[in-house]
Amino acid sequence: MSGMQRRRTQRLARQLARPHAHPGTRLGIAAALVIALTGLGGCAVPPPSPGLTDVLERPAERALLAGMRAYDDGQYPQAERALTTALQTGLASPNDRAGAHKLLAFIYCTSNRTAECEAAFRAARAADPGFALTRSEAGHPLWGPVYKRLAP
Repeated sequence: MSGMQRRRTQRLARQLARPHAHPGTRLGIAAALVIALTGLGGCAVPPPSPGLTDVLERPAERALLAGMRAYDDGQYPQAERALTTALQTGLASPNDRAGAHKLLAFIYCTSNRTAECEAAFRAARAADPGFALTRSEAGHPLWGPVYKRLAP
């Protein structure tokens, strides 16, 4: 029970114990106390999010990280392989899938594979409908025009 729930429960218990309280009021307080004690008060604690080490135990996320590192190091063929593996292995997060497709689009556009670049940008948007390039990314001379041509 959280501190807030505990204080609320204690306050309700004190109000319920007052001898001069109206019977109808006491019944309402008793019902609120039962709800607070049984956890039905809407204050359920969500399960903890997985940590980085938990996520990196998954093959798809490991491949995504490897692809991002290779891309940042300018090793585009290795990045393309790792990002493709990440997508084929099943990235859990829509944002991660969109990010992998985005980097693949950048790789495709810089190697004059425009049709594949377009398909990767479409796949990024399909993975995450809120997908968008940053202003500087959208202004890039190679992939910016392709991205803007596909904008909804």
